[in-house]
Amino acid sequence: MIRLGLTGSIGMGKSATAQMFADFGVPVHDADKTVHDLYRGKAVHLIEAAFPGTVDDGEVDRTKLSAAVLGDAAKLASLESIVHPLVQEAERRFLEEHERRGAPLVVLDIPLLFEVKATDRVDRILVVSAPEAVQRERVMARPGMTAQKLDAILAKQMPDAEKRRRADFIIDTSLGFDHARHAVADVITALTGQRPQVSEGGATGDGKAD
Repeated sequence: MIRLGLTGSIGMGKSATAQMFADFGVPVHDADKTVHDLYRGKAVHLIEAAFPGTVDDGEVDRTKLSAAVLGDAAKLASLESIVHPLVQEAERRFLEEHERRGAPLVVLDIPLLFEVKATDRVDRILVVSAPEAVQRERVMARPGMTAQKLDAILAKQMPDAEKRRRADFIIDTSLGFDHARHAVADVITALTGQRPQVSEGGATGDGKAD
């Protein structure tokens, strides 16, 4: 079973690309979704103990938690020491399940794959990318986003050019959804030897339609 690491900087279209793999029937493990689930489950009591006042109604308040660790490297490291092992535990269960099922390919959607030094957890790396102007336009359209916030986020992420240099595959999401779907199909073909059926405006794989 091949483990494909999917990553890309903010606003590059990673989530949409991950969905395309899922539409083709490829199992996808979403690290961000796992964190969201942990903030409503396993991690709640651990985070409340480490960062009192960040839990409301049994769920971690992400805004309060962000404020609690903002600008404090030690507190951020403490948070990561709680969350990262739980995310990797969920990832291990995902991999074991699909190994048993005989999946030829799985996708590990890890937003900060390079930054958290997770490259040893995958066999190949796909970076989603787009021109800087497109990236900024997408991100600035998000509610509550400011140029200052975006610059702060980008400062913590590896430059896109370096991610592209380290990638085995690159998909430019600025070229449209149909181009991206065909590119995803190309990656699946390269890794599994099986070409999924692609239709304009949708995808078909293992009997699943977009």
